[in-house]
Amino acid sequence: MTSRIKEIFQTGQPDQSVTVQGWVRTKRELKEFTFLEVNDGSSLANLQVILEPTLPDYENVLKTISTGTAIAVSGNLVPSPGKGQNIELKAAEITLYGDCPPDYPLQKKRHSFEFLRTIAHLRARTNTLGAVMRVRNACATAIHSFFQEKGFIWVHTPIITANDCEGAGELFTVTSLDLKKPANFAEDFFGKRAYLTVSGQLQAEVMAMALSNVYTFGPTFRAENSNTSRHLAEFWMVEPEMAFCDLEGDQDLAEAFLKYIFKFVLENCPEDLQFFNERIDKTVLSTAENIVNSEFGRITYSEAIELLEKADRQFEFPVEWGVDLQSEHERYLAEELFKKPVIVTNYPKTIKAFYMRLDDNNKTVSAMDILAPKIGEIIGGSQREERLDVLIQRMQEQGMNPDDLWWYLDLRRYGSVPHAGFGLGFERLVQFMTGMTNIRDVIPFPRTPLSADF
Repeated sequence: MTSRIKEIFQTGQPDQSVTVQGWVRTKRELKEFTFLEVNDGSSLANLQVILEPTLPDYENVLKTISTGTAIAVSGNLVPSPGKGQNIELKAAEITLYGDCPPDYPLQKKRHSFEFLRTIAHLRARTNTLGAVMRVRNACATAIHSFFQEKGFIWVHTPIITANDCEGAGELFTVTSLDLKKPANFAEDFFGKRAYLTVSGQLQAEVMAMALSNVYTFGPTFRAENSNTSRHLAEFWMVEPEMAFCDLEGDQDLAEAFLKYIFKFVLENCPEDLQFFNERIDKTVLSTAENIVNSEFGRITYSEAIELLEKADRQFEFPVEWGVDLQSEHERYLAEELFKKPVIVTNYPKTIKAFYMRLDDNNKTVSAMDILAPKIGEIIGGSQREERLDVLIQRMQEQGMNPDDLWWYLDLRRYGSVPHAGFGLGFERLVQFMTGMTNIRDVIPFPRTPLSADF
């Protein structure tokens, strides 16, 4: 039976007979024997394999093995005298699955992240991208565990939609029409314009009005022509919706949610986080521990503006009540002023979405953003507007036709309740967790302008 390398490091014993399968990272030939470093993706650390001249067909085996070769190795585990490893594998038999010619791009040297993006089909074999994918997996596992433990129901919202939840207008159109002819969407597959979703929130609200507590976790799309380290055209979102919940309950859940994820990853990916702490950002571990152990700051938007106006610095974007907070403002609050995540609430209604509950002052809405050090906004949410007349008025103020969302308004006609929710950009979470500076390096196959090769 094949063993994963991670399991061998955790439970392997000397004289234990094992078989491992993986890819050769390095080969080092000495007079008496040869060392191979083998990795199967389960662990940051490679397993050292010793080949001795007594191995069947030793000379030919050495000729066929190079960096990148896929092999299986059977043999016995032995104590390792080497520094930083307790155990290694003495090979008794080697099976070659796939050789690897000298033009293999991932030779033993440092490669820039820019270069690795050009070989996205191979870059997961590097230490950094392998570690990113394991942390990404742990984050996803933690998300499901958190909500399932709290009795939430995972609902699957549509990828194809006729609605623009965010009102951003940056939508990918889905069509079956002949693109060489003038478009008549009445003759299209759905009889109207259809798009790739920008959010599952509205449909999640539908489910919350029957199931109480639900969450979505899936891909979303923005046709935003941004070539920055913060934007992707395809990214994953986590969006819980809770019936019978107000803004305070929304904040409490979001804070508990982030703490749970960071604690889970600290416990389950210690090697990978240590790697990021040493190689990428020396604050990765302290930041994660700060999230878990700190009580998040909580201020209103108006208080945030006052703090920013008092700041002893000149911001690129001027600060005044009514403007949206820019990344520099968000990071100043989280990194320098609070030195931990901070939740900002009650934003002006003019800069927030139509579905956010209007406050009694008629100027602000019951919105909340969680601002994180080094990244800015990581979670955005609100108490939703449950009053039919107010919701219709808000839609009209923003130039929307209420008839386009008749089904969404029906939720307010038939048994409406106070409810709230939030959205988390999954890739930004993984960025925050790992210290990676470019969002394109925390998703397996980044979709960006002029880039959809893989």
